[in-house]
Amino acid sequence: MEQLIEIINTNIGNMQDLLISIAIIILAIVVGLILNRILRFVLSQWGKKLPFDITEMTPNLARLRAPLRALTPALSLVMVFPFLRFPEQVTLWIRHFLVIWIIIALTWLIIRLIAVIKALVLSRYELEVKDNLKARQVSTQIGVIQRILNVMIIIFAIAMILMTFDKVRQIGVSMLASAGIAGIILGFAAQRSLATLIAGIQIAITQPIRIDDVVIVENEWGRIEEITLTYVVVNIWDQRRLIVPITYFIETPFQNWTRTTAELLGTVFIYADYRLPIDALREELERIVADSPLWDKRLAKVQVTNTTDKTMEIRALISAENSSNAWELRCLVREKLIAFLQQHFPDSLPRVRLEIEDKVDGNINSES
Repeated sequence: MEQLIEIINTNIGNMQDLLISIAIIILAIVVGLILNRILRFVLSQWGKKLPFDITEMTPNLARLRAPLRALTPALSLVMVFPFLRFPEQVTLWIRHFLVIWIIIALTWLIIRLIAVIKALVLSRYELEVKDNLKARQVSTQIGVIQRILNVMIIIFAIAMILMTFDKVRQIGVSMLASAGIAGIILGFAAQRSLATLIAGIQIAITQPIRIDDVVIVENEWGRIEEITLTYVVVNIWDQRRLIVPITYFIETPFQNWTRTTAELLGTVFIYADYRLPIDALREELERIVADSPLWDKRLAKVQVTNTTDKTMEIRALISAENSSNAWELRCLVREKLIAFLQQHFPDSLPRVRLEIEDKVDGNINSES
């Protein structure tokens, strides 16, 4: 009878410890959520006292709420963990779960924090302005660096989680003996991946291309729309997307029309007969560009660049503040100059001359 009473008392004591431990866990989670609310309130009040306005950053700062909401209860549980009275095996499971929870929450928070820092830096630059060279430089660097850091952080977090499992850690120790051979095999297997990663880092540092750069790639005209660690997206003029490996811009020559400035020179070629007065064509070009808002008033010039037995090649050289304006201005000048020749100098349009020799009187008749 006494043994039965002792067993019942022991079970009742274990049940009380179990209920108390569960209550402590629930209370710790509630306290963690309350502390999260208090922390958000304190930070919002502190933000109001800053010498600059952070209202524009509110949507980005709001991205930190979810990881903080996941992290604070875990930290509260760590604080009360010594007071829990669970069986030994259950205690080990809870400790293991808390470690994984904290690693995931911290990884989530750091990734979101990097995104907030990126948004804060980019908020000081505008890509929509005409002279956006500095903004494109910063946007390209920050974007590539963010992706590299995210990959490194995720890999590190996965490694930390795997190391919390004894079996995985033992397997890793047992594989150290063959690490040399495995390293060589992995080196060959990951050669292209490493080359791609290094190319991404090199792109971020040297910046042969930037976001919104105008480039000629594979004989296609387009703008750099996205730069990732492995590929670059080029927005072609007809709204197609050209996906190019990032190593292409390290290993292959390409044209970057906005490397140092967006200003460009455009050319228009006209082929006319030798009768055309060049001065009249030069005056017409000056009139055309003066009436167009596409011209940036830097350069407008007419030159005879070549001659053949039938025509002369005339080049109109014009300037514009960006590639889009240069293209539109070239088309406009070409149309206007052709209309000018048709209206005022139709005899100066390209023509073919034919000479016929009269064998009776020996005269040569020339027709065109």
